[in-house]
Amino acid sequence: MLIDSHCHLNYEGLIERQGDILAAARARGVRGFLNISTRQSEWDAVVATAQREDDVWASVGIHPHEADKHRDLGRTALMEASEHPRVIGIGETGLDYYYDKSDREAQRELFVMHIGVARDTGLPIIIHTRDAEADTLSILREEMEKGAFPALIHCFTASRKFGDAVLDLGLTISISGIVTFKNAKDLQAAARDIPDDRLLVETDSPFLAPVPHRGKTCEPAFVGDTLAFLAALRGVSEDTLAAQTGRNFFALFQKAQA
Repeated sequence: MLIDSHCHLNYEGLIERQGDILAAARARGVRGFLNISTRQSEWDAVVATAQREDDVWASVGIHPHEADKHRDLGRTALMEASEHPRVIGIGETGLDYYYDKSDREAQRELFVMHIGVARDTGLPIIIHTRDAEADTLSILREEMEKGAFPALIHCFTASRKFGDAVLDLGLTISISGIVTFKNAKDLQAAARDIPDDRLLVETDSPFLAPVPHRGKTCEPAFVGDTLAFLAALRGVSEDTLAAQTGRNFFALFQKAQA
């Protein structure tokens, strides 16, 4: 089953034609969509989309870019939002030291808070990390020692060393359309070797359209292009990889099956 494990259906560029975009994706065989939130003000709309569409689920969380604006966000608010039956993940959250749009300590504190909610709810935490490998890994290791929690590195572009380390911690890795870019040789090498049962595919739409759509607004339908590239890279059929990544999605996001 082909699933877009990370998309922003309520973002500008998709929200204006959301129905048509979902129809186009379904026509290409996409059978599920995880609609991701990045700030508290989005939660209601993201969940409403998931309520309206049977094949769409939602996440609730705060992106690291938004950490400064959510310093007063209490753990209780995130816990309560996660209880909605269509919410199956926590995030996206994490650390972004590339743009540094929020204070780094605020990012770290928010990340740890999200991990605690993921641990207590059993919902997977969806992690964004950019130019922050050392701190991300340090926090993950420290928090895992307090008690295991399900977790996913979304839009993986980090080093092979980081990838191996998070796999050792039991995390799943999601690959976006970046893997299709001509200059993404290191990512392609890493994506080739991710264990079969730890791999997901995503679009991160409306961002990062894969080849041959690069430069356009990314859509969930394009997850099929990323999957086709990955299947060729890994030497398996598209049907085999779609089935495997679909199983992986439901194994990780177990609430989606409830």
